[in-house]
This record gives sequence, C-alpha cells and structure tokens, in this order.
Amino acid sequence: MAILSDVDIKKYLDENKIEIYPIKDEKQIQPSSVDLRLGDEFKGFKIITKPYIDPYDNTDLESYMDSFKVKEGEPFIIHPGEFTLATTYETVKLPADIVARVEGRSSMGRLGVTMHVTAGYIDPGFEGKITLEISNIGKMPVALYPGQRVCQIVFETMTTPSAKPYGHEDRDSKYMGQTGPQVSKIKQDFDIKEEKN
Repeated sequence: MAILSDVDIKKYLDENKIEIYPIKDEKQIQPSSVDLRLGDEFKGFKIITKPYIDPYDNTDLESYMDSFKVKEGEPFIIHPGEFTLATTYETVKLPADIVARVEGRSSMGRLGVTMHVTAGYIDPGFEGKITLEISNIGKMPVALYPGQRVCQIVFETMTTPSAKPYGHEDRDSKYMGQTGPQVSKIKQDFDIKEEKN
C-alpha cells in the first residue's frame, strides 16, 4: 500500500475517483492528506442510572445520548474528561481500491483534544460523512466551532480492489451513507445477532 501525495490527491479528486464535498479551499489539501472540517451536529451521553452499556441489550443505544445542533458562529465546548460524537462537514466517497484513515490535526492534539478513539479507519467503498469520536484529555475546556478544520484524512492505495467493498450487498455496512453523527450499531453485528438467536 502507498499513501497518496498531494499531487495524487488532486488528480484523484479531479477524476472523481475520490470525492470530498464540499471543499471550501484548496488549502485543505496538505502534502499527504486533506483537512476536514467539523459539522454542526453533536451527540453526548446522558447521565443515566443504568450501570453499563450492554451490546446484547435490545435497548436502543440512541436513548443513551442527547442530540443537539450548534448554531452558526457559536462554539461547542468540550470539557475535560468529556466524550462526544460529532461529524465532518464534508462527505467522503471512496472507490473499491482506496482505504483512508482519519487522524487528528496536531493543532487540536496540542490542546488535548482527540478526534477519534479507535474508529479512524475508513473502508474502501464507504460514502458519507465521517463520525468523529471527540475526547478532551486535557485540563481545560476547549471551544470547537463548526466549520473549523479539526482532522485530516489520509488515503492509501490497495494492491487490488476489494471484492466486497463497504456498501456491497453481502457486507454488513451499518454506517453507509451517514449524514450526521451515528451512535454505535454494535447490536447489529453478525456475531451478536447470532448469539441472541
């Protein structure tokens, strides 16, 4: 696998092999990545009396979270120790022979804010906005503004196209086409479904 340079990223974007829309400014294209902006939708965990989240429980995980939208020009404040789901402003579409990774920008990391917990990998064939798993591991609250560049996406070519890319009818593509932050759909995992039957 090889990481795409800015030259190849521009070429793939021009040829619509990779789609990222809308890109506000060509300055978003970095030497080997594209900066993505923060959307205006967030989800945060409620304070609940349940002792833990159980993926085998049929309770809707959506009920554990509050959803809210930040008004234009206003910040979302993430406090130390908090975790929230957000989304990229841009929609991304990958072909069957490109994978991608979302990484936090170093400018955000230096404030103590991480952009993903573990789910920074994007499968070939994916299309949609990217859900960000934002945590503040610092000691001060941090203001995040919709439209702000908060992460970057890195593209890698595969040795061959995937036979069953994300979105394929035989694949369990739970997050395909997402337009906002999505809660975990772990209860739809085939191994958990089989265990419950």
